[in-house]
Parts: sequence; C-alpha cells; structure tokens
Amino acid sequence: MQKAAILEDVSGIGDNALVSSYLEGDEQAFALLMTRYQDRLTNYLHGILRDYDRSIDLCQEAFIRVFKNAHRYKGQYQFSTWLYRIATNLAIDEIRRRQRRGQFFFSNVIGLFNREERPLPLPDTRHCPGKEFDRNERRQKLQTAIDSLPEKYRLAFILKEAHELSYEETAQVLNISLGTVKSRIHRAKLLLRGKLAELL
Repeated sequence: MQKAAILEDVSGIGDNALVSSYLEGDEQAFALLMTRYQDRLTNYLHGILRDYDRSIDLCQEAFIRVFKNAHRYKGQYQFSTWLYRIATNLAIDEIRRRQRRGQFFFSNVIGLFNREERPLPLPDTRHCPGKEFDRNERRQKLQTAIDSLPEKYRLAFILKEAHELSYEETAQVLNISLGTVKSRIHRAKLLLRGKLAELL
C-alpha cells in the first residue's frame, strides 16, 4: 500500500508510524499528528493555565519542539506521553513566570476542601457586592496557598485536581511512579488544608 494511501486514514495509523513517516520526509504525517493532538493538547494546557490564548501559543510551541526534535523520539513510550511531557514543561515555565508576576489563579478548585473532604460550597453572590468581595478574597487566599506549595506537590495537584487527570495519567506525564503521585497529591492537600485553615 502506498504511504499516501495509508495516511489518508487518520484514525487507522498509529502515532509511531506517523513519526517514522515524518522522519522519512513525509510532512503530511506531521500535519496528521497535529490534527490528532492539537485540540486535546490545547485543552490540557488550558486546564493547567486557565488562559486559552496562552494555551494555544504553548500548544504551537510544543509542536515546534516536536518538529525540531522528532529524531530524538525512540518509540520506547507512547508519542502522546512525550508530547504531553513537552507541554507540561512549557506549562511549568509559564507557571513560574506567572508566579513572578503574581497572576496564577485557580477559581475551579476553590470548593475542593473542607475538613470532611466534602466540597466547600460557594454561595450565589450575584447582586451582592459584599459577598462578591468575600468570594474574591477567598479565591485570592486559595491562589496564594497553591502558589506557595513546593513545585513537585503543586504540579501533581494541578494535574490531578484542577485538570482532572487520573493518577496514572499524572504519573505518566510527570514520569514518576504511581505511588509517588499519590503521595505528592496527599501531601499537597495536607499542606493546603493547613494554609487554608482560616478560610475553612
């Protein structure tokens, strides 16, 4: 079967075969990899950064790095794992830049914690400026608490709780063991509960 005919069926060819085809000079194979992963990768980054435009930029940067370094891919693990590791490293760099600028924000985890590990509900504060101020203050405290976590705990927590990856996916992306992921997330929650004692 001709290579062009194979590549017409996007769903029927594996990632490794596409990488091999690209390394042999078939640029269409790379385009198909981008088609396959660009939306998922953008959503992944957006789940971490909560900035869609910046996530698009970093997704493009991740593919540029894949384009330049495809010859280093040995196929020992899934292409998606390699791609997500590249994206994760870019996200880490972005988080560090935001920390320096004080702009990292996680509104979607404000309800994660109370002492019984049940969701901490936020009241409907529309049309009530005083309560809106209180909610914003609570969010700021949560942001500060997350930002103050050591990076190894913070990133595992973000991937698992903010982006809702499984423990297994988080371990794969971070290239650490499943037990280590569970330990880091547990430790992150303990640290956050201590930091947020007043809020809770």
